[in-house]
Amino acid sequence: MSTYIPIDSASSPLGQDASKTAAVGPSLAFDDQRHLTAHRWLVEETYILDRQDYDAWLETLAEDIHYFMPIRVTTALGTGYDTAKDMAHFDEDKYSLSRRVARFDTGHAWAEDPPSRLRHHLSNVRTFATENENELVVESAVLLFRSRGDVLEPSLLSVGRVDLLRLEDGVWRLARRHIAADESVLRMQNLAVFL
Repeated sequence: MSTYIPIDSASSPLGQDASKTAAVGPSLAFDDQRHLTAHRWLVEETYILDRQDYDAWLETLAEDIHYFMPIRVTTALGTGYDTAKDMAHFDEDKYSLSRRVARFDTGHAWAEDPPSRLRHHLSNVRTFATENENELVVESAVLLFRSRGDVLEPSLLSVGRVDLLRLEDGVWRLARRHIAADESVLRMQNLAVFL
């Protein structure tokens, strides 16, 4: 059974590249080298995000990265959608992501001063081949634990992700990330960090 990645680029989490990056066939076996490569890539990325080494994280991104987190909505059964059209928490490219990272060094990123204590719990990783041998579609689940200061209650955010990893000059890079929060109203105070 293949993963849900729409071919129609208008509705696809992978945007205009949907037709080129649709999953082919069932998820790869857990001992398949491509799955092991994708899983290790995500584990290393998680380590970077937990350390908040965002300059290093930017280096893992493709130049044409699309980082997208639509707003979830609660609808009746059978409606056919669960995200708000043309509304997103994040709809970013490499430039906007780099500006967010640069802001941490300005002294004006008050939401992260003092910095959060983060732990990204990664699970349910499934990897899918595409028609392009240099691209993999990877599904994963992330539970973000975030603690700030000494008096605020820690917060959790659960999300599902669909990523496109692309091999460029011998290095795997993140080319697309579609993030689906598991709640319509986010209880986390802000989303100054990355998922």
